[in-house]
Amino acid sequence: MENNPVVGQVMVLFLIMIVGMIAAKRNIIDDHARKKLSELLLYITSPFLVVASFNFKYSSDMLVNAGIVLAFSVVIHSFSIFLGNLLFRKYPYEKQSVLKFILIFSNCGFMGFPVLESLFGKTGVFYGSIYVAVFNAFIWTYGVMLFSKGREQTSVIKAMINPGIVSVIIGMFIFIFSIELPKPILQTLDMVGSMTAPLSMLIVGALLADTNLKDIFTGFEVYYGTALRLIVIPLITILALSLTGLDRELLRVCVVLVAMPAAANTVIFAEKYEANSILASRCVALSTILSIVTIPLIMMLI
Repeated sequence: MENNPVVGQVMVLFLIMIVGMIAAKRNIIDDHARKKLSELLLYITSPFLVVASFNFKYSSDMLVNAGIVLAFSVVIHSFSIFLGNLLFRKYPYEKQSVLKFILIFSNCGFMGFPVLESLFGKTGVFYGSIYVAVFNAFIWTYGVMLFSKGREQTSVIKAMINPGIVSVIIGMFIFIFSIELPKPILQTLDMVGSMTAPLSMLIVGALLADTNLKDIFTGFEVYYGTALRLIVIPLITILALSLTGLDRELLRVCVVLVAMPAAANTVIFAEKYEANSILASRCVALSTILSIVTIPLIMMLI
């Protein structure tokens, strides 16, 4: 497995995450710094990476593939909502909302983009950004309703106005009309966008630093939710997409995105809406740690 490129790339990201944990433990990345780094990632480096990934000459095949990823993202999020309602209906709200959230929403942005870029280059980020656009639409509508018990609702229009989706719209405009960006602008987008991978893993590591590693491995719900997130959903995806005869590379991209650990937003939403934030932090931490093993294993299956 040492020569497996997936293992190598995931290990690099894992080591950067460890650096983030150490930096947070030494208070180099404190809560304020982590918040600002997250804003830098959300509003600048990630959108730059997405826009740069659309710098291809127009291809009808790529446009069709983008449509397939769009449809897949809608279907997998909708199916996960159905599955969550079925599996977690007997749990109290404080736990139910967290378990549903981690089942539905993977860390497809913070961890997905770095993995896609390292494995598939700009093409992977191109397709991944389409998936993440749908993810953003779901998380700011259903995700908010899930934690607020329907008291707070976000309109679809408002949910669509965020950096992730806006950058996809700009990128798609550049791609469809084959707009050639001036070299200095393109290099700026590339250089700033390339900060996304290390920055995202530093932030994930800093988030994990707040969690007591001893407490992570306690509680049945943590293992239950993590197993569904890292194993069951990816396996269902592999089976379903294999039956469709989907292009191999596109299949791998889709599987990578759903094989990611629980979204880091889980903790933020749980704290904001007074759900079980302790369970949320444990699920995010455990799934992130175990994904170092499960992602390469899932990719080896295809």
